[in-house]
Order: sequence, then structure tokens, then C-alpha cells
Amino acid sequence: MQAQDALIRELAVIVGTGSVLYREEDLISYECDGYVIHKQPPRAVVFPATTEEVSQVVKLLHRRKIPFIPRGAGTGLSGGAAPLGGEVIISLVKMKKLLHVDWENRLAVVQPGFVNLKLTNSVASKGYYYAPDPSSQYACTIGGNVAENAGGAHCLKYGVTTNHVLGMELVLANGEIVEIGGVPDAPGYDLMGLLTGSEGTLAIVTKITVRILKNPEDKKTVLAYFDSVEDASHAVSDIIAIGIVPAALEMMDKTAIEGVEAGNYPVGHPPGLQALLLIEVDGISAGIEDQIEEILKVCKQRNVIQVKVAENEQERAQWWANRKTAFPAMGAISPDYLVQDGVIPRSRLPEVLEKVEEISKRSGLRIANVFHAGDGNLHPLILFDARKPGETELAARVGSEVLKVCADVGGSITGEHGVGIEKQEEMRFIFTEEEIQAQTQIRSVFNPENLLNPDKLFPKPSRCAEVRKAVGHL
Repeated sequence: MQAQDALIRELAVIVGTGSVLYREEDLISYECDGYVIHKQPPRAVVFPATTEEVSQVVKLLHRRKIPFIPRGAGTGLSGGAAPLGGEVIISLVKMKKLLHVDWENRLAVVQPGFVNLKLTNSVASKGYYYAPDPSSQYACTIGGNVAENAGGAHCLKYGVTTNHVLGMELVLANGEIVEIGGVPDAPGYDLMGLLTGSEGTLAIVTKITVRILKNPEDKKTVLAYFDSVEDASHAVSDIIAIGIVPAALEMMDKTAIEGVEAGNYPVGHPPGLQALLLIEVDGISAGIEDQIEEILKVCKQRNVIQVKVAENEQERAQWWANRKTAFPAMGAISPDYLVQDGVIPRSRLPEVLEKVEEISKRSGLRIANVFHAGDGNLHPLILFDARKPGETELAARVGSEVLKVCADVGGSITGEHGVGIEKQEEMRFIFTEEEIQAQTQIRSVFNPENLLNPDKLFPKPSRCAEVRKAVGHL
């Protein structure tokens, strides 16, 4: 207890008494992130306001050999910011400034706690926007987006976070402050590529330089209804095959449609639909109508029931609000849900969705599918009731089985939500023990004592790997 009291006093010296939480009732909000299956309170929560304060806090914790976790808004869905026991959470929500906008070079510099959507809102008056648009963009922070390499509905055409990060300021695991990037196509190792998506296991990002884009001259949004998931899936591949790369190409199945229509932003989708596609194209006005005509033709060839083009910005915004609130909308039709995040080749969509349906029937748990169909990033939502004994564990097993299907067709276990603690064992679906060991060795270069977000991302070595390692040292 004396050691804990001394730690709190030392942290308070750095950030101020009001910027340290340590009482049990104050720590409850930080026992998990958006992955609520695992809950464990942290040792304390500290709120630095500057890079120098982050550095001092890290140096203190490093000296005391106390593990620590960087945290943004807590919207992560894989447990990446969840404590496992005894860690101090370094919350970056006070570092929420837009530091600089360079209009000529089309870049912005932000602190990690700056909310994603606020960046677009901040530059919109001059006709610019920030492309990565995860569904939680109204709350998630750009620092968290960097940690998870977040994507969003428009990543099909514009790419994920790593495609828009130009430079970073970092605090390393020993408290040292360094800067990387800033020079386009610089020689040497791609450290920004390595850091983006590293889930807070290599460094704490304290400043980010990102690319901002000029608004497209025109955009059109299409809503297409189908009475067959297979037809909708084939339409996705057909659109890409004719040479059109939409800004976004989203899909929802029957259960997902039921959820969003019961949520806060219903559109009035016809009852009984098996699937819908939400398609957006943008670019030079002269070519937009031709693309829309081609898309409508593909949908008709795939037995579309109804297809319509948004008549105005208000209708377009309503359609997108309906789609982007799909995850929380599931709460209207199920007491609990688990979001998965597999990736597959889009040509395998019909096959994979059929297998997901088989898993749903076999397990007895409904699965709603809502996903970035254009780039094959699936978000199966497994609906369950945590009040029923064993259902939480069953939902987790079902999620793992779905990810195995994705891996078996040449896909991945995550597209944008990260691995965290949720998918650590599933890393073995796509990596060998040797490949996992190679990645943990990279982590050890940046984080040699495993104090920074410890025991996340990678599974513990299997017994076979441990035996091979031991034999190799004989």
C-alpha cells in the first residue's frame, strides 16, 4: 500500500493531483475498452497534457518496472487497451489539439487525442477532409486509429490509416522522445509502416502528421436491395471486375438490416430483404453518371429487387448514418453482441458467408453480417445473451471459428480492429511459430522489458516451440 501511495504521489508531481485516478470507483470505467468480455481494473490512470509529461510518466514507470498502457477514447474492439493486471493506463485524451494545418502541402498535425471526425470538420470550410472514416469516427481518436491502423467505409478507394500518416512523434518504452517520417519516400526502414498498427506495443504516439485531401468534385450514392446474399455478393465482385473502384462498397444482410431499422437511424428498408449494398462513387463530375449507369446495370444483372440513387445530401447522410450505427444498433435486437473483423478475397464472399451461416445454425447464435464488401473486410456480429450461462464463451468460440474460415480461404483475422487480447491465439491461423517469434523479436527491440502494453498482440509460445528452442540451445 505504501508503494502504491508513493507511486500516486510521484505521478501527481508530474501531471497534477487532479490528473491521476486511483480509487476503485474511478477505475471502473477503464477496466476494458470496446471489447467488454474481459474486464480488469488498472492500477491507476494518469492524464498527461504534453509530450514531455508522457515522457516523464514513462520514465517513472520504467524505472519502477511497472507496466503501462497508452489509451485513446477506449473505442477499440479487441481489448488492445484493456488492463491484464497491475498496469497504469496513460490516457491521452487531454492531448486533443489540432496543432497546425499546411494547406499548400495538404497536411495537418494533430495530437493523439484529437477525434477523427473533428479533423474533417476542422478543414471542411476550405474544401478538405480526412479520408479514414471508421464507424466510430465521432468518438475515436487519431492516435488510436494509428495504433490499430483503422480503416472505414471509404478505405476501398482511399486506403487505411497507414496510407495517410506522414510523420510521428513518439515516446519510447524508456521515455525517450523521437520523431520519425516527415520526408516523403525517405531511404531506410519504413518505421512509420511498422509503428502504424503496432497496437501500442512499440511506442506511444504523441503527435501525428497526416495527409488531408481535397473534396471530390462530385459524388453519388446508390442503395441496392437483393433477395439473395449470393446475388449481392456476386454484384460486389462484378462492379470491381468492370474497372470501377467505388469510394465505398458496403453490404448488410437480413439480420443486420433488422438491427439498423430498429436502431436510432432507420431508413425504411423494405421488410424481408436478404441483403443490401450501399455504394458510393466520387471524382470528376463528367464521369460519375457513367459509373452509376454501369453499377445499376450490374445490379440488374444480379437480380436486384430495387435500386435507387440518393436524391440529395440529406438522403445520402441518412443512408450513411444507418450504416455507420450498425454496431450499436444490434443492441436493439440482442442483449449482447461480439464484433469480429476477418478479411477475405472478395471473390470468396458467397462461399464464406454460406459457411458463416452454417456456423450460426450449428451454434444456435444469430450472426449479423455488416461489412466493407469491396475490400473483403467482414464484420460478423455474433448476437448472444451474457445472462445465460456459457453463452459468452460460446460467442467467443463462434468468433474464432469464423476467423478460421477467413484464414482458410487466404484471408486474415483482422482488417482494422486489431488483435489485442481477443485474437492472440488466432494469430496462429495465419502465422507459423517462427514468424510469430520474429515479430516478437522486433517488439523486443522497442520494448525490451515488455512494460509497454505487455502481453498483447502475440500468443504465448506453444509448448512445441519452447521445446524446439530448448533443443536448439543444447
